[in-house]
Amino acid sequence: MKIGLFGGTFNPIHRGHLRAALEVQQTFALEKTVFIPSALPPHKEPRGVSDAENRMEMTRLAVIEYPGLTVSDVELKRSGPSYTIDTVRGFKSTLPEDAELYFILGIDAFLEIDTWKSYRNLFQLIPFIVMARPDAAYIGTRMMWNTLEAHLKSSISDGYRFSVSKACFVHDEKQPIFILDIAALDISSTKIRKRVKEGRSIASLVPESVEDFIKRKGLYL
Repeated sequence: MKIGLFGGTFNPIHRGHLRAALEVQQTFALEKTVFIPSALPPHKEPRGVSDAENRMEMTRLAVIEYPGLTVSDVELKRSGPSYTIDTVRGFKSTLPEDAELYFILGIDAFLEIDTWKSYRNLFQLIPFIVMARPDAAYIGTRMMWNTLEAHLKSSISDGYRFSVSKACFVHDEKQPIFILDIAALDISSTKIRKRVKEGRSIASLVPESVEDFIKRKGLYL
């Protein structure tokens, strides 16, 4: 079984998250993608982040109509900050040995991975799928790839090299790093929170069930 682990704050989850997860799932033939809302994100300012229970429920509502997507509350059940290394170890200890796990994240998060707890150990434990799209920050795909490769070699290990035959960065002693250019939607959780605060519609940005939940709970006002 091939399973993707998609961690994040999801404050709130939106159509961009869902679109990206479905594209990764199809490209890598994942049988399941698990959204993992963080309880206490160590890299986020607590102010402005909705309660973990609210973010968990919005994520659950968002994935209901997609059979291959699911949600885990593993980080809500664990005390203290939500460290990815603990989450990955937890999944690996409970799933069958033949389960193939992949950790899914965006390129911006990946370029900050050297600030994560025990980040070097992550590269021993699980392959990464890095979602990226050319934008103003990277100008084009070539610059984006160069930026990522330079970060891999300088901050992770200079033993990483790109394998054309395997279509990923490989290492003799570490897990591979896959890069997927996705047709991401121009949506962000920051934009959604701003629109809610301004009293503007978010109907096109989040599933209807999530929009209703935000209104009912009075979130982000």
